[in-house]
Amino acid sequence: MQKRKLGNLEVSALGLGCMSLSSGYGPALERKGAIALIRTAVERGVTLFDTAEVYGPFINEELVGEALAPFSGKVAIATKFGFSIGPDGQQHGTDSQPAHIHEVAEASLRRLGVESIDLFYQHRVDPNVPIEEVAGTVRELIRAGKVKHFGMSEAGAQTIRRAHAVQRVAALQSEYSLWWRGPEKEVFPTLAELGIGFVPFSPLGRGFLTGKMDTTTSFDKSDFRSGLPRFTPEARQANQVMLDALGKIAARKEATLAQLALAWLLAQKPWIVPIPATTKLHRLEENLGAAALGLSPEDLHDVEQATATIDIGSERYPEHLKRMTGL
Repeated sequence: MQKRKLGNLEVSALGLGCMSLSSGYGPALERKGAIALIRTAVERGVTLFDTAEVYGPFINEELVGEALAPFSGKVAIATKFGFSIGPDGQQHGTDSQPAHIHEVAEASLRRLGVESIDLFYQHRVDPNVPIEEVAGTVRELIRAGKVKHFGMSEAGAQTIRRAHAVQRVAALQSEYSLWWRGPEKEVFPTLAELGIGFVPFSPLGRGFLTGKMDTTTSFDKSDFRSGLPRFTPEARQANQVMLDALGKIAARKEATLAQLALAWLLAQKPWIVPIPATTKLHRLEENLGAAALGLSPEDLHDVEQATATIDIGSERYPEHLKRMTGL
């Protein structure tokens, strides 16, 4: 697989989001199967694997660490800090206090079984801690050899600039797909100017852009999507018109909808590295096939035309999640 750069960190053009193997999208995948999937991704050329302490919580880092132990030095593991996790295992708002960042780093190193974290993201901007203080703390960890690269998630352009002035930011991870294009206007020009890479999470619209769900699709109560406005039957029905239009382009390219959606992301900027997630080996193979799907200027024009007049409508998150995550 071709390589791309997130700042100075070179990784495969497509990474693997590992959260869904443990939490967020229904019951966790059986551990043996999850390890096999991660290792198959390595065999197919994937070198960027994304996890976080809150996934599980904690168990996803342990899983990723075990799966990637045989490939030490050959892959990059990204993990995250920035939330407070209570004794009940629940997330209790943001916490990017310097002492907490150090605690999380030490705990993540143990769970991952590594000597240094390749990419350490602030999971969400903490309104109670100046971003300069956060960046300075990560700089300390980098100088101590415990972290190699600093990342941010869902941060705005000015916040990125302030952090970057203290410690170089290698990558920004934010939601971005044909279903959510918010970062394009202000964030992308900032990333291009500063030489920061971009890692889209939910590049397949949390599964909607695969075309594998309709109004009859149901979600397990542990599935994050069950509480999202865009996944009500009414919203899915309203947005089906977009899938129908994109499906015609995908068919012309002899590709799947998922492959078209990922190839479109790769075509936007040379410093974009999507991290599609899956729990199924055949979906992993399908997603990775997008890296070889070239889109011509005419193809990209047709995609723009197919999506330009469609009003996605619903908010990304309900109000209580906006308050909790700062989104």
